[in-house]
Parts: sequence; structure tokens; C-alpha cells
Amino acid sequence: MMIKFLNAIVVFTLILGLMLTSSVRATAGDDPVSLVQQTASEILSSLDANREAYTENPELLREVVRKDLLPLLDLEYSARLILGKASRGASPEQISAFSEAMSSVLINRYSDGLLSFRSTDQLEIMPLKGKNTDKVTRVRTRVKLDSGGHAPVDYAFRKTDQGWKAFDVTVEGISYVITFRNQIVPRVEADGIDKVTADIVAGNVVIDE
Repeated sequence: MMIKFLNAIVVFTLILGLMLTSSVRATAGDDPVSLVQQTASEILSSLDANREAYTENPELLREVVRKDLLPLLDLEYSARLILGKASRGASPEQISAFSEAMSSVLINRYSDGLLSFRSTDQLEIMPLKGKNTDKVTRVRTRVKLDSGGHAPVDYAFRKTDQGWKAFDVTVEGISYVITFRNQIVPRVEADGIDKVTADIVAGNVVIDE
């Protein structure tokens, strides 16, 4: 299975997946499932009403995804996980700027995948198991591939003062945080966080996955 194939669905399965199966039901208004259901409902409604316009101008869809999806993500926490020791000495403003730059990479890369979503049968949410707590939860899904096989895509949520936030996605055992860390941190160590942030914003940094 190719990781690049799965890149096209990582984010939109985050916003769609939890509402595309009856195997998981929301039990509280602020749990990860119900939060994603609400977000997905808004994005899907916009997608259904404007699919032709979004196909012609993907930036319109990116704006919708950015507005509705970003509140679900713990961007600064993800940024700190990506940077690791390289974040030492960085100011809150630098971390915030870096996290915003990384969020644009994600939105621009993945939002177009919404237009390729074909069927709810492509996704199955697995029963919760493992070390899920009232502070950290991992939602496991399986994405059906054209070959007939399935690829695991897991989402890590943590409880914050603002409620549940997603901070990592793991596709076929490969963490988005670790993938970005392995490629970004050497640049930060060599050039500094400000230079790397500016390069990301300018589109001069390509993350291979």
C-alpha cells in the first residue's frame, strides 16, 4: 500500500470518517466523535452545494476546510511535538507562526481529497480499545483501498482546556508528527525556526511522505 495514496484522504477522513458509520455513536456533546460529526456536517453541506465551484477553484474548498477543521486541531501542540528539542529557546510567537505555516501545508495538501471521496463504504471505524483515557483517546479507522485491502488510519486526540483536539494522524503505522519531525528538524537546526517557517510559507519546503 502506498503512503502517497493515503495522503489524499488523511485529513478528510478525520472530518468525515467519524460520521460515516453506525459502529460509533456520540454520547456527549464535546467528545471527539460528536465534534467531528458537527464539523463534517457543515463541510459536507458546503461540498454538496458547491462541488463544481470547488473543483474549478480548489482554494474555495481550502477556505471552508480551514474554517471548519482547524478548530478541531491542536496545532501548537503538534508543532511542539514535531520540533521536539528544536523548539527549545523558541518564543511562543515563533511556535505559533510555525504551527500556522504547517497547518497551511496540511490544508493545501489534503483538502482536495474531499473531492475524491466516493463512498462511505471506504471507511470503517473500529471499536475503541487500548489505553484510551479521559485525557487521551485514539480513534482507529480502516480505509478500503481500490485493491480490496484495508489501510489503518488512526487519530490521536487529547483533552485540552478548549475541549478535545486532534494532534496526530498515523497512517499504516507512520505518524504525521514523526514524518514531519524527521524532515523539518534538521532544517530548523541548520537554519533556525524563523527561516524554516518563512520557507514553508513561501512553498520552498516539500515534505516527502
